Amino acid sequence: MATDADQEPPPRIEAQLGAPSLRGVARLVAIVAACAGALYVLYLTRGVIKIFVIALFTATALGPVVDAVQRSRLPRAWAIVAVYLACLVSVLAVGALVVPSVSSQVGHLSADAQHAVADLRANPHVRGYDDRYHITEKVQAQLRNLPAQTGRVAGPLRDVTVGAIGFASNLVAVLSIAFLLILHRDRYLELLLSALPAKRAERWRRIAPRIYVAVSGYVLGNLAISVIAGACAWIAMTVLGIPFAVPLALLIAFLDLIPMIGATLGAAVVALAALLVSPLAAALWLAYAIVYQQAENYLIQPVVYRRAVQVSALATIVAVLIGGTLLGLLGALLAIPAAATVSLVVQDLRAPQPLAGGDGARTREHDPETVLDESATSV
Repeated sequence: MATDADQEPPPRIEAQLGAPSLRGVARLVAIVAACAGALYVLYLTRGVIKIFVIALFTATALGPVVDAVQRSRLPRAWAIVAVYLACLVSVLAVGALVVPSVSSQVGHLSADAQHAVADLRANPHVRGYDDRYHITEKVQAQLRNLPAQTGRVAGPLRDVTVGAIGFASNLVAVLSIAFLLILHRDRYLELLLSALPAKRAERWRRIAPRIYVAVSGYVLGNLAISVIAGACAWIAMTVLGIPFAVPLALLIAFLDLIPMIGATLGAAVVALAALLVSPLAAALWLAYAIVYQQAENYLIQPVVYRRAVQVSALATIVAVLIGGTLLGLLGALLAIPAAATVSLVVQDLRAPQPLAGGDGARTREHDPETVLDESATSV
């Protein structure tokens, strides 16, 4: 039979919060102010941060190329200069190809369009409206001025592709920072690792080479695939007789750098240009684009990306969306390398770590004594 003591309810535990001290309030206000100030400084220096990110991306892309040039017993600084000069020559070649091609083909398009408008007057209904409103005369006048308007457009295009006058200061800053990052890569890495605790430094010392190989492999592979896509597109457009083959091929090569949607956008733009030739040419171009996209996905990319880390499709979509939201086109280009870096870090964190001072075959995850100690501690 239960006694009264057994029936008594358990004692209630009441937590009482004391009044915050003046020191605690001041500390909290200081932390909030410091966080707000840091965010404001980041906002003010967002342009500098963007330049540094671009320079880091450039250094990662050009690092393996510089290493390859340096193997020819050329000093590292001069190897970087040689790579920079090769890039400059490539940009000048692109400008020399695009501007004359656009000017000449727009001239041909203007002449053909004038003949097509003149042929419309052969239709009696069209001729009746034209005699009343003088439509063909006005259209032909605009078409005759089309080459002159193209000259105005070719000026800014030449400035962008050849001179890069509008962003010369940013370009110099990016190239200078990338030059220093490539030249003193190992020194900067050791400086960063020395500021970390020993265990974290050891982890990043192990991960950093893998990240560099994976990211540089992806960047160089993406550039190689874009060159292949542009060259194949130029051949297909030349065979089909599509106008503006050279600038459109360069556009496809550039858009192919963008994950997921770049190739589709390029194919759609070229299909619109192919309609100027005939609907059959547009249909043949779309058929080529579909076949090439499948070949790129299943033949070219596995060969080119064999040294790069594999990122899942879901991670690719999420990374591209986040990168595009934060940094626009630049963020979309950097999304896959960033996702590859995060993937390698997660893989290293999930990998079993070797016991300090023990046999390399025994790991902390599978060691019985460690498991017993952790179980006893948790109990």
